[in-house]
Amino acid sequence: MTIPARIPFWKMHGTGNDFVLTDALPADDPALPALARSVCDRHFGVGADGLILVLPSTTADLRMRIFNADGSEAEMCGNGIRCFAKFALERGLAAPPGDALRVETAAGVLTTQAQRDAAGAVHAVRVAMGAPRLAPRDVGALLEAAGPVLDLPLRAGGHALALTLVSMGNPHAVQLLPADAPAALDGFPLAAVGPLVEHDPLFANRTNFEVVRVHDRARLQLRVWERGVGETLACGTGACAAVVAARLHGLVDDAVDVQLAGGTLRIEWDGTGEVYLNGPAARVFESVWEEPAA
Repeated sequence: MTIPARIPFWKMHGTGNDFVLTDALPADDPALPALARSVCDRHFGVGADGLILVLPSTTADLRMRIFNADGSEAEMCGNGIRCFAKFALERGLAAPPGDALRVETAAGVLTTQAQRDAAGAVHAVRVAMGAPRLAPRDVGALLEAAGPVLDLPLRAGGHALALTLVSMGNPHAVQLLPADAPAALDGFPLAAVGPLVEHDPLFANRTNFEVVRVHDRARLQLRVWERGVGETLACGTGACAAVVAARLHGLVDDAVDVQLAGGTLRIEWDGTGEVYLNGPAARVFESVWEEPAA
């Protein structure tokens, strides 16, 4: 199957992290990265942080592939998989018992649990994200340490950072800010520092970068620079990584509300097992993409 000239899709978002989802594309095609760049372009395309493919699977109910706005492929996406679950269930692409959809991703098979409103529409999804991986090799960091890596010193554009490294199936470098500096998060120069951390030679396959302010033991605030995208309104795996990093430092309890520019996500982690991500999924509109003439 080659890429069709007309591609039906849903535009969706999870706390402002937006995606184009379709089940009309082939599983593998060399033109997919270029298509993602075109579709995600906010001036000449639909506009999105990523393109998500809904595909058949031999190991789960369905398979997800996600391409970032720059055409690179991500292993996983916490906001994207919630949108994926809503798309699949509401379109009848799968009908698992109790709406517990199992999704094959490049980070493994994950289970999502849909929550429906009175009209039967999926409005939120809880995702079992798996246990965080803390060894440097799992985060793609070129370090000899066994892990976990806490407060790793790194200089980026004149800024001295102390990073905690976490993999949620994809790599994250988390910077915890002082709790007694309330303006530090808003004033952090993420647009300048983010790309430097993302592309630092320490990370073999680049990294996502989170800047976090812990308000109290049940609430933190997050800004995120997403690998291959830039600053986004939300990042599900980034929210999970931020809570894991804060808990490793003894700053939060088992359940934390993570405030992002696009809304709030609920993250649960007991310090040893799986991380659970809870948040909304919304359809913005449905349409058809027509590849522009050359």
